[in-house]
Amino acid sequence: MSKYPDTVQFNGLNRPIGIEWSACNLEVQGSIPAEIDGAFFRAVPDPAHAPRDPADIALSGDGMVSRFRISNGAIDHDIRYVHTARFEAERKARHALFGKYRNPFTDMPQVQGVDRTVANTTPVWHSGRLLMTKEDGRAYEVNPHTLETVGSYDFAGMLRSQTMTAHVRVDPVTGEMFSFGYEAGGTCTDQVAYWIADKNGKLVSEQWFAQPYLSTIHDFAITEDYALFPLFPTLTDLDRLKAGGDKWIHEPDGDSWLGVMPRYGSVDQLRWFKGPKGVSAFHFVNAFQQGQTVHVDICLTSTNAFPFMHGPDDPFDPRTMKGGLTRWSVDLADANATLQSNVIGPPGDLPRLRDGDQGRAYTDFWMPCYDPRIGPPVVGGPVGSCFNCLLHVDVTTGQVKDALVLGPGVAFNEPVHVPSATTGHGGWLLAVIDYELDSEHHRSELMVLQADRISAPPLAVIKMPLALRPQVHGWWVSAAQLAAAKVGPP
Repeated sequence: MSKYPDTVQFNGLNRPIGIEWSACNLEVQGSIPAEIDGAFFRAVPDPAHAPRDPADIALSGDGMVSRFRISNGAIDHDIRYVHTARFEAERKARHALFGKYRNPFTDMPQVQGVDRTVANTTPVWHSGRLLMTKEDGRAYEVNPHTLETVGSYDFAGMLRSQTMTAHVRVDPVTGEMFSFGYEAGGTCTDQVAYWIADKNGKLVSEQWFAQPYLSTIHDFAITEDYALFPLFPTLTDLDRLKAGGDKWIHEPDGDSWLGVMPRYGSVDQLRWFKGPKGVSAFHFVNAFQQGQTVHVDICLTSTNAFPFMHGPDDPFDPRTMKGGLTRWSVDLADANATLQSNVIGPPGDLPRLRDGDQGRAYTDFWMPCYDPRIGPPVVGGPVGSCFNCLLHVDVTTGQVKDALVLGPGVAFNEPVHVPSATTGHGGWLLAVIDYELDSEHHRSELMVLQADRISAPPLAVIKMPLALRPQVHGWWVSAAQLAAAKVGPP
């Protein structure tokens, strides 16, 4: 195509920008607490070329790594493309070479076999390294100081899996990173790789198992003793791909599943528990255990929330979709245990947990949501419509503790949590907010919020000189972690 499609995937906030830029000493209204010292990294899809497929989606956009560097109350911003093999091939050709979303059979002949990932979903920090991830390939390492791309990352040649999730889990006590990759053996293979990297970043374990069906597995969770793999009936099919079809189609009558195994155990110990039919979730808040009962809290909906993942026999109608924060529980001491599913909180997605609560019993978290009473959603983001408020949710009661509402025409991106060293201090949230000016223009700003009082006036608002594309996920990295960064070979 010579121009971008006139669809919601490329209009509104999804309008391509394609500019790498830097700005020092951004305007700060208010003041940023001195204890906030580090970098807020964001993964931003932004296509560098008009797509070959007129039905292409925002999630196909080339990955950009965005960084807000905060120190002594001052803030700088930089954004650069991740130089994946795909990005380099298309930059050399000066036009798109890859075809439909996650369908290699639609690519041009000269890029058959070239790594297709765009590394656009989550910036992951572990053991001093910054990795840009997307679940259809391996991560790409990026220099956290310069944002230059180092290259594809395979844990010093130890990783066998061809894919890596964008949702790793880092244990706050041991420092280990728990990760997985589905379609680990290549397109439409049913093998899932599950691996552990120690606190020094060394891969110490990698095991493979077969999933019950060829589904997308976007996220997973850990407790102190277990790894949990929820599966939902959004399926792929090799014959469909070879015929030029779509990667994913949701099956409304299909079963969901929860796989549970000891996190240091063998995949031979993996147990599968059947869940409700037709449901879907992409993000999980947290998991924890009470005795031999494991719980995982998920942002569950009655069907897949992505319109492009529905086939002609199951058209997407957002008016009929229901959802809510849902807790799945299994008593592992019972040989005949069944999965228990209970709604415990409001609907929403892109949840943000305190890093220190990972895998442990917890009390609260934050997430954006959509409230139709505020007004129609802003066009943008992977599903085509944005969240318009931010919630602070108490999981012990299922109630909303606090909410930030800024009025109509506002879009909330996923926040990150910055902890405080002061005992009893709840820390802060950093979140990019987008304001719709008209159908073709918007402005962006970064807010610094009190984590325990998000509805209070922000401590600081940073005005952006250029509008930003919607991020997918982000990661906070402290100044001390940045100082210990590693780049390149171990």
